[in-house]
Amino acid sequence: MDITQLRVGHAERESVIEVLQTAYAEGRLDNDELDQRVHLAMTSKTQGELDLLVRDLSPKLPHSAEETSEDKALGALAHLAGMLTSFVGPLVILLVPGKRSEHVRAHAVEALNFQLTLLLFTIVTLGVGGIVYAVSWIASLIAGASALTGGSFRYPLTLRLIK
Repeated sequence: MDITQLRVGHAERESVIEVLQTAYAEGRLDNDELDQRVHLAMTSKTQGELDLLVRDLSPKLPHSAEETSEDKALGALAHLAGMLTSFVGPLVILLVPGKRSEHVRAHAVEALNFQLTLLLFTIVTLGVGGIVYAVSWIASLIAGASALTGGSFRYPLTLRLIK
């Protein structure tokens, strides 16, 4: 018997709904798509029906085997440029080399979101948040080292404004 024809239960439906919710949180689905797919998942009877709902949502890998040393260096530069230029450096890296490498793009987006969060915090606290900039250099150095080794890094307490 073909596995796609096997009937599914609540557990299988719930795991597909979790994948859909994660994709929505990452910005890979909009609200209408999420609602439609959740409804279809709740009413699915076979594994094949569930598979169709998540086929185009394969999880993003934190880094690929095709990363070059240049990609790793540019990913690190995105974090380190934020230390000197605030959001400008990561934005330039996102817009130029970030278009050709997923690794560079992921690190540039993370660095850009972090720098925008710091800027907003400084504005809201009427400049007092500027003290946080000095402490943030440590996080930027750690993120840069992670990018150089081909890993991924997520800054804590960061607004994810850019996807």
